[in-house]
Amino acid sequence: MVNIDDVNFSLVFNRNEKKVLKALAKVVSHGLGASYAPNLTEKDYQDIYALALNRLPARYCQKGTIVVGEPVREADVEEAVRDAFDTVIRRPKE
Repeated sequence: MVNIDDVNFSLVFNRNEKKVLKALAKVVSHGLGASYAPNLTEKDYQDIYALALNRLPARYCQKGTIVVGEPVREADVEEAVRDAFDTVIRRPKE
């Protein structure tokens, strides 16, 4: 029997994390995002990242997981990132 304290849960991850990072890089390199990017702090980026992930359905898996379907489209991810970006720009936390 495996003791839960000995299980390495760090191998389980949200498949949307990489998608959000890719979309975030796209958003801050074009248009309005590019004009705000020089003023964003590390905290701002973390807030945008977390908020975007929270707006998407979780897609947890582990190495070797078979993915049957991908319900989250790239357009959905980009929209979540843009919304999160707008939220952080409008209401920054100090």
